[in-house]
Amino acid sequence: MGTIYVARSNNLSQWGYDVGLSKHLYKVGYTDDDAKAAVAAGWAGESDWTLVKKQDGVEGLTEDQIVERLARKEKMIDPKLYPRIKGTLGIYKVLPAHVENHILVARALAGQEELKDIKVKHPEFAAYLITNALQ
Repeated sequence: MGTIYVARSNNLSQWGYDVGLSKHLYKVGYTDDDAKAAVAAGWAGESDWTLVKKQDGVEGLTEDQIVERLARKEKMIDPKLYPRIKGTLGIYKVLPAHVENHILVARALAGQEELKDIKVKHPEFAAYLITNALQ
């Protein structure tokens, strides 16, 4: 059984903000080994990657399938367009509005009556990406 994980880099997020992409850049991947070890290896020339969230027990998927599924829902950063990414697949620009809508719909379907404003943080972004990758 494998693990799907979401990681982020402060340096890459700052770069994305500076070039006008977004500061909400996340790497989604899959590994059969330890997710922390995979994240520690780093991508896109950055070594400050941190594991935001992981989900164990995922089987029957490959990293290519996960990238393909998420590309239908969120904008993947094209590694050929941005040389800074250095050929790394699976880095996504996620809009906070998409995550907020996802949370509001989930709460409404669960029957929660109070639907208050949401301030999304990194774990919510990660949960959103993992949920969409597994659908």
